[in-house]
Amino acid sequence: MPGSLGTPRYNDLTAKLAQLRKQVGMTQSQLAKKLSKPQSFVAKYEGGERRLDVIEFIDVVEALGGSPTVLIENL
Repeated sequence: MPGSLGTPRYNDLTAKLAQLRKQVGMTQSQLAKKLSKPQSFVAKYEGGERRLDVIEFIDVVEALGGSPTVLIENL
């Protein structure tokens, strides 16, 4: 099975994450600090350069005050 990075569904997922981050008024740097990660971590997954694993995805969504299950319902 080929990787998901760059597929339309994965691109939709990262777009939703970026949209949620912007909706809550958080910068990439602020989110990264909340996750104890460098800002480049957020920039790379939002830009499609890095794949998020399931645990990282959950951590990102929860750091943004969202629900992982709600976010992925329409992928």
